[in-house]
Order: sequence, then C-alpha cells, then structure tokens
Amino acid sequence: MSMYTTLEEAIDSAREEYLAANPDLEEEEASVAQFNLQKYVMQDGDIMWQAEFFTDEGSEGECLPIRSGEAAQSIFDGDFDEVELRQEWQKENTLHEWDEGEFQLEPPADSEESLAAAGEWEDDNSDYENE
Repeated sequence: MSMYTTLEEAIDSAREEYLAANPDLEEEEASVAQFNLQKYVMQDGDIMWQAEFFTDEGSEGECLPIRSGEAAQSIFDGDFDEVELRQEWQKENTLHEWDEGEFQLEPPADSEESLAAAGEWEDDNSDYENE
C-alpha cells in the first residue's frame, strides 16, 4: 500500500485499489462498510496519508478504522469534508518514522525537534542546579 502527501490522493487511491480488488463491481454499485486511515510523519517532517476501504465492517488492514456504514460509503462516493477528517484525526494515533520504513507511535528521541526541546529544558534548569 502506498502513502500520499494529501488526504484526497490517499482516498482516491484507496477507492481505485478497492475497485481493482473487486473487478466485478462498477464504481456506482460498490458498497463499502468500512473506511480506514493512517497519518504518518516522515523523518524529514513531511506528512503522509494512507487509506483503505473494505466491504465488511470489522475488517483489519494497515490503517485504523475511522468510519463505518453510511459514513464510509459517503467517503467512498467522494462526499466528505477533508478539513473535518483532518480535525478529527487523533494525534496519538499518528505514526512517526524512526528508520526508513519503520514507524512507531512516538517521534524519535534524536529528532531535531526533540533535541531542541531537550536543550531548552536543560537551559531552564541550569539556574536551579547552580543555586
């Protein structure tokens, strides 16, 4: 499964993959019951998205299930608000790239952001330690 820089591209690709996996269905006849989504933060700071559609609710894939039933079908049909989907994404579910192709729920401790935060923490405590 591929990752995309925009949520819309990820959803379009998931729709195409679903239709390719179900060649007997026409797009207008397709009936999905589950929409899964995953957000990634790459080592270079880029945000990437991955999406999946499933015929049956409760199906497991590479992404987290976030919509089912009519809501999943609406997204499949292109009737969704991208801003709303982004706002509803729970930050703690975002996967961070630690090594090429390896992801975890926490950002790497040696990232530029975490090193800067650690440096600020040390600066804030330096006066306290000298008293």
